[in-house]
This record gives sequence, structure tokens and C-alpha cells, in this order.
Amino acid sequence: MSTPTAQPLTLGVSLKMYFGHHQTLNWARKIAALADRHPAVTSGAARLFVLPAFPTLVPAAGILAPSGIAVGAQDIATEDSGPYTGEVSGPVLKEIGCRYAEVGHAERRRLYGEGDTVVAAKTAAALRNGLTPVLCLGERDEVRPEEAAERTVAEAERLLHGLDGAVILAYEPQWAIGAPEPASAEHIATVCTALRRWLQTRPANAGSTVIYGGSAGPGLLTRLDGAADGLFLGRFAHDPANVEAILDEIRSPETAPAPVGVA
Repeated sequence: MSTPTAQPLTLGVSLKMYFGHHQTLNWARKIAALADRHPAVTSGAARLFVLPAFPTLVPAAGILAPSGIAVGAQDIATEDSGPYTGEVSGPVLKEIGCRYAEVGHAERRRLYGEGDTVVAAKTAAALRNGLTPVLCLGERDEVRPEEAAERTVAEAERLLHGLDGAVILAYEPQWAIGAPEPASAEHIATVCTALRRWLQTRPANAGSTVIYGGSAGPGLLTRLDGAADGLFLGRFAHDPANVEAILDEIRSPETAPAPVGVA
């Protein structure tokens, strides 16, 4: 089991475009029931957020919010209003109860040509509208952990330049997304530690966290042993049993052993 940290571990789930509308709501009911009874959640040791498809945000929030699970969007417009057909703005997302907005995912970059300028603008849009950006970072090709750390910190520095507010940095090496296995624990720990150290130099982004995504699943938190502030889950979270297995790796204050010498 992972050792407790000063702040709750964060588990995020992006459903991408895998589920239909009613399938999403049925899944949300199972996750809400799990959160209501699992000691990692009820104790505050873990916090959950879910990013469903746009049309499902409002009804999913109605199911998840009473169980303390936040919702967010998988994308956000760069602008707050205007003639932008098909876009969804930060003010609208905030109005319907979103707390997060995902930006910079490798699929958005690869399929829709979103470069650093767009990703930075979307990050800024989330922050100015009171949403926490889930800012995806990560190298395209597999390289040494130290080189990956250097590249990823440089990417974060470019995208957050001049921006204030807490963010979630989701380290997702692009070569690990959809792969049979995540990156190695050593690789993840090296990059996440570098990102954490960099954030410590950024008082403007106080309260930020670093989580890992990219084929993340059960067992990874234990192997990371506190090297990341949580996980960003994809297809492994489609089965609520896998979410429960990951929560089982998080010790609640009630189940954590007392420090030596404390009765």
C-alpha cells in the first residue's frame, strides 16, 4: 500500500468517447456507490474527479457530486464567448458545475493539431474561469528518464508562463498512452519528482499537484510509493472493480499504522 501524504491522492478518470450517454450514467452510479462506502474516499485520503463527454456533464454531476466526486470537461474553448461554432466555453462549464478542464492531451495535439499556443490559451481560459486545468504533458518518444524529466519540465514552463493558479500536471508520456503497460516506476518517479521540484519554485501556482497517466491501472500506485500525487485513469477505469482496486492501495488515516512510539 502507498504511504499517506500530506494531501489527498487524486484519481482522475477521462471517459473519452468510449461510453454512450446512458452507459456513462450507469457507470457513474457505480462509481458514486463505491465512493460512498470506500474508506479511502470517506476518510479524505483520496479525491476523485471524472471527465465525461460534454452532453453527459450535467446529469453525471447530479449523480457524482453528492458522493463528493467532482466533474470536469475533456476540453475547453480558448475564448469565453462569441462566434465559435461547436466550442464550449469556460463560463458555461463553470456555470454547470465543472471544476476541471482537461487541456493538452496528446490526442488533441495529434488529431486536431493543437500546439503549445493553443494549449497555453486553453489553460489560461480554464484558470480565469475558476477551473483547475488538467494539463497533460509528456514526451512523444521513449527516452531516458532524465531526458524525459528535462523535456517535460521545459514543456510545463512554456505552457504555464505568466499564468497564476493551481493546476494538475498530468504526466502522460505519449508513447505509453494505450500501451499494454505504463512507463516504469523509475521513469515515472524521475519525471514526477522533477515536476514537483519545479512547482516548488512557482509560488504563483501554489497548490498544484502532479499525477501520472498513460496506461495507469491497479498496482501502479503501490509501485510508485508516493512519487506522484495520484493517477489519471483511462480504459482501466471502465471497470469499477479496477477503480476499487486502486482505492484499496490508498491507506486512509484510520487504516494507516501509527508511527513508531505512538500508542
